[in-house]
Amino acid sequence: MRIPLIEQLRGDLAALGRAARSGRSEGLRPRTADADRVVRSVCPYCAVGCGQRVYVQDGEVTQIEGDPDSPISRGRLCPKGAASRQFVQSPERVTRVRHRPPGATEWQDLDLDAAMDMIADRVLAARDAGWEESTPEGHRLNRTMGFGHLGGATLDNEENYLIKKLFTALGAVQIENQARI
Repeated sequence: MRIPLIEQLRGDLAALGRAARSGRSEGLRPRTADADRVVRSVCPYCAVGCGQRVYVQDGEVTQIEGDPDSPISRGRLCPKGAASRQFVQSPERVTRVRHRPPGATEWQDLDLDAAMDMIADRVLAARDAGWEESTPEGHRLNRTMGFGHLGGATLDNEENYLIKKLFTALGAVQIENQARI
């Protein structure tokens, strides 16, 4: 039996070597040791764009760590970025389109094409219902007050740019996102 204090006094004064090890810790291996490959990625949580290294074994993500080669984050991740493996592997992750019709108490699974058509129909109907061609004085507006867009912090700058272009083309004037630092 090893006694950590004795090991420290025998030459490991900072307790960084043998004194800090136990039988259990001797057998531990990092989750990254058995990875088949490492994929570089960008954290999806905010517009900062921290670099990530995604470790994959047998097609499954085993670990996500900060990428030390990233000039943005230099290997660091916030708690949300460090926990982003849950995006892929959480048992609570929704992988189907879910819809709860007005007045219903239960969710329904929808086909992706049906859901996209439903969204497009509703956007166009709201656009038409709220369309303003001009002011009472005759100044051109060509806008809709029927809908707006509030983007989330998981969108990157490119996605926000495309969303801004889309909603502007649809005539929306209430367009905002949280993609700022």
